[in-house]
Amino acid sequence: MQAIHGFRETEISCWSKESQEILQRVRDTVFPPGVPQLSLVHVLDLDKSGYIKPHVDSVKFCGCTIAGLSLLSSSVMRLVGEQNPEDWMELLLLRRSLYIIRGAARYEFTHEILKDEESFFDGQKIPRERRISVICRNLPVLRASI
Repeated sequence: MQAIHGFRETEISCWSKESQEILQRVRDTVFPPGVPQLSLVHVLDLDKSGYIKPHVDSVKFCGCTIAGLSLLSSSVMRLVGEQNPEDWMELLLLRRSLYIIRGAARYEFTHEILKDEESFFDGQKIPRERRISVICRNLPVLRASI
């Protein structure tokens, strides 16, 4: 099942000095000292008509924390409990905001970015345009073999 529709993506390791400073501020805010992080930063370019279906990111590819800078357009992220779909919340991700998913939200809830026609928050339409998210993750925890 493909979770993302209407998108382009890449991973970047070399950034301009200004962008590197911003990314370092994000990393310093999100990750405690000594937490190993993925060196590549995931950049997701979501078209105006694009959306992200409900999913939980694989623990094979990233650790306990996912942090994203929302750029170009505001959007609505919905989290829904995997065990109890009646447990849900919607988050307004304003343009130029930082979101952090960790703990129960990381492992026990799916997350999705709503389609433009479904993009409402607190009864207000949140117009969706092209959206770029710059995503930092920590490394997955390696489990010892038994």
